Amino acid sequence: MPKLSVYNISGQATGEEIELNDLVFGVEFNEAVVHQAIVMQQAAERQGTSATKTRGMVRGGGRKPWRQKGTGRARSGSTRSPIWVGGGTTFGPQPRSYAKKMPRKARRLAIRCALSAKVAAGELIVVEGLSFDAPKTKNVVTMLSAFDAADKKALLITDGSNENVELSSRNISKVTALSNGCLNCFDLLHNTFQTFFRLGMARKNTIAWITLFLRQVFQLVDRQHNTVRIVTGCYTQIKTALICAAFVGTAVTGR
Repeated sequence: MPKLSVYNISGQATGEEIELNDLVFGVEFNEAVVHQAIVMQQAAERQGTSATKTRGMVRGGGRKPWRQKGTGRARSGSTRSPIWVGGGTTFGPQPRSYAKKMPRKARRLAIRCALSAKVAAGELIVVEGLSFDAPKTKNVVTMLSAFDAADKKALLITDGSNENVELSSRNISKVTALSNGCLNCFDLLHNTFQTFFRLGMARKNTIAWITLFLRQVFQLVDRQHNTVRIVTGCYTQIKTALICAAFVGTAVTGR
């Protein structure tokens, strides 16, 4: 299993190590799934508000310009025809949604692939005590300079409890701050320097271990009793309860 050293904000190693779960940080990179996830995310960001008017939407043009025969001109029924200047547009863009769908398991696999790739490349750092008393851009600049990442594209991943981290980094063009619940493949792969808040890393490890344990237990129960529907419901409820308990309690230490 991969291990990461824990650092403080000053860039000094604390001497502790976090053992990462292979289910999340040791996955083989799947380029097709990651590409599909990034395309889905970028497509969802498109507004899709481009619109043109057809000949029926353009005001006017209700009267026939001239009679059908006898003038020597080409026949015409409306001055708002697409071949006329000031007329409508044929096959122009209309408001639409560019959103794409992707299976839940594939989305989770894409994030695990991105995290595993960053761990393998040595671009993931765990920082203990990533919090600021006041929102100051200087705090983030000082911290990144300690890791020799002041000129790199950096991603700060927090647990969402300290808003000052996000406020302090939003004025820096190359720095992005996200909570661990908003992880996505694009930000993970777009930035070369990743900083994980220690508690957020511990939560992800805990969730992975709980998921693996419950999956093995209920697979055994399923084989003995053949109660697929009941087992599935119990698995979801107990997993949710344990995850909530891990978040609320202080048992998550990251060791």
